[in-house]
Amino acid sequence: MADRAQKSSAFELMPEVWGRRKWLAVAVFAVVFAAVGGLAAFLPNVYRSTATVLVERHQVPETFVRSSITGELETRLQTISQEILSRARLADLITRFDLYHDLTTRVPMEGVVEKMRRDITLVLKGVEQQMSGRSATVAFDLSYRGRDPGTVAQITNTLASFYVEENSKIRERQATQTAQFLKVQLEEARKRLDEQEARLRDFRARHTGELPQQMGVNMATVERLQGQLQLNSANQLRAMEQRAALVKQLAESGAAGVGGGPDTATARLAKLKRDLVALRTQFSDRYPDVIRVKEEIAALERELATAKTDGGPDADAAVGRGDSPAPPWATALSPIDAEIKSLKAEEQRLRRQIETYQRRVESAPQREQEFQELSRGFETARELYASLLKRYEDAQLAESMEQSKQGEQFRILDPAIPTKQPAAPNRFRLVLLGVLLALGGAVAAAVLAEHLDTSFHTHDDLRSFTKVPVLASIPRLVSGADAARQARQRWLATASIALGLALVVAASYHLAHGNDQLVHLLSRGAS
Repeated sequence: MADRAQKSSAFELMPEVWGRRKWLAVAVFAVVFAAVGGLAAFLPNVYRSTATVLVERHQVPETFVRSSITGELETRLQTISQEILSRARLADLITRFDLYHDLTTRVPMEGVVEKMRRDITLVLKGVEQQMSGRSATVAFDLSYRGRDPGTVAQITNTLASFYVEENSKIRERQATQTAQFLKVQLEEARKRLDEQEARLRDFRARHTGELPQQMGVNMATVERLQGQLQLNSANQLRAMEQRAALVKQLAESGAAGVGGGPDTATARLAKLKRDLVALRTQFSDRYPDVIRVKEEIAALERELATAKTDGGPDADAAVGRGDSPAPPWATALSPIDAEIKSLKAEEQRLRRQIETYQRRVESAPQREQEFQELSRGFETARELYASLLKRYEDAQLAESMEQSKQGEQFRILDPAIPTKQPAAPNRFRLVLLGVLLALGGAVAAAVLAEHLDTSFHTHDDLRSFTKVPVLASIPRLVSGADAARQARQRWLATASIALGLALVVAASYHLAHGNDQLVHLLSRGAS
């Protein structure tokens, strides 16, 4: 008998267990199903509306007008979202549409605003680019959930219009700020350019004739003046030769007053100048022979000047008094002396001019370096000004394009409409889950009760427990009092179960009524 009891399967024991524990299983099933079913019945309906916003690219090609708006679209969308989902903006929507009426009486406004932020969803839509391998955003879906479908659709469209308006404002503001910034930079660059130009103009005025581009002219002028100086020296030599010849002719004719000293000195001076001209054709002014001849010429000229100074006043006085007329040799030599004097004065002028132009040629390298530094600063300032001017013109075009709505704009492609079916909760799924949980709870309760029960229900249980033979079995005797007591117990159990079910349903109603957060939690767990 013991072996047969051990060999009995679970399927054979199930009817016996069900007969003994059916009311416990029914009670547990009813309680669990009532709890889950109450939640499914009393949870509020949550509706969701979605608006699709299209991102329209530049209507004017960037080859004609380059936009001054920098940054990725996704970054700008995040910025716009932060602006729209700000506390002030959402609090205004909550007050205008009287949202979360039951929540505003229990929690502060910050909590209500945070609840609305969680109810708003932004999903980007993009296409994958073949070259870069990354996705480019072409549209985005804006969703909002709430209890009233009409209000939900209206708020979704309002939020979508906020995105459209805020994007236009941000682009116009960035374009305007860029243009204003470049305008300020352009004015500063213009001032620096004017300063560099004034410095360059002042340098040219102060160093006229010493500029690098005038070096060729200066050297040509020096060569021309040296040619004139050589011609002057040749003319002086010719005049001195004429004077020497005339003096010699007068001396041979025995003219009075012609002495040998001055005429000899004049002839020697003429010879020295001929030698100087010959030396200059072969050597420079720093050559020793040239310096020696120049010193001898200067000494003879001082000697002749001294002689003329000593004899000049007496002769002039005599002529002034009319005592005696001028000697014939003086009258013959005076034109030649005047020509020689004029040639010497011209020689001095030519030498001064040559020195001036030579100083200009010598200072040309230094002036060229200074001029290059000034020119480099001027060119840098001019290039910077031209670059800023080009950017400023582009920024003005971009600003005009943004003001005329020709840039990248958002357009509501599919506005939100009120939905007839709630997005959550999924009541069928909750009921099915409740049935499964109730069945599992009933089976678990019956198995646990059977496991904890140590009484003997059949002869086989007793025989398997002890080796003492069972001689007889006495059936259960039920009296009228026992039947009445059992009836009262059944009614009391039924009333207790009914009261428990009522309490469970009431608790489910209290937990589920208006609990949007629980709806979101159950919907997220189901998805």
